[in-house]
Amino acid sequence: MAAKPKQSPNYTQTLELKTDSFTFPVLQLFAHDMDAVATQLALTVEQAPELFHNTPVIIDLHKLSKTQTAVDFPLLVGLMRGYQMIPVGVRGGNQLQNEMAEMMELAILAEGQDKPTRPPAKAKSAAKPSASATPASPSRQTSLLISRPVRSGQRHYAAGGDLIVMGPVNSGAEIVADGNIHVYGTLRGRAHAGVKGNKQARIFCHDLRAELISIAGRYRINMDLETGLGGKPMHIFLRDKALVIKEI
Repeated sequence: MAAKPKQSPNYTQTLELKTDSFTFPVLQLFAHDMDAVATQLALTVEQAPELFHNTPVIIDLHKLSKTQTAVDFPLLVGLMRGYQMIPVGVRGGNQLQNEMAEMMELAILAEGQDKPTRPPAKAKSAAKPSASATPASPSRQTSLLISRPVRSGQRHYAAGGDLIVMGPVNSGAEIVADGNIHVYGTLRGRAHAGVKGNKQARIFCHDLRAELISIAGRYRINMDLETGLGGKPMHIFLRDKALVIKEI
């Protein structure tokens, strides 16, 4: 048995790390339609706004686990944070959904528990990335370059760095980055920069006609964008927790 390290006579314990049990509210998803989710979430919070203020919430994916459609976690997390909820983890998802949740630094929870777990290392290493989701290595600062148009239904994620698109991003497409996003064409789809909380991240595009833009969870949808922005190079950034859109 290894000897215990000697402690100074003046040693004072400052912390203790241990497990405990908590009961968190659960947001159960029944559909992938984030527009419908946003509407119903607004109505729910409106009925009891203080109930969810700064409250940790678990996302339940049981009803969606049999589908291979990716959950739009950047938008969902942004919506929840916008209502002062704190999304902490998911449960009941399939391997694809769990991997996408981990990209957003959400814990993967075991069935019936509020304790985090992770999928088996063997199953995770055997999974092959889909053509529509192209991750860069999260271990170092990197940039992901997309030299072709991003078509509807495609999704590209630059983990740990910037995402650069040399062409347009079409409606129904989604681009996600831990860092900045640069689009050298028309941005019509969804763009999420700084998805792991980087408030210094920015979005640049030659023509802003996006369905949704977000930085560090703060978002604006197409109907909230000012008219007359299209056809001009634009620069989007955060200032005092609000998205600012300026012509370059």
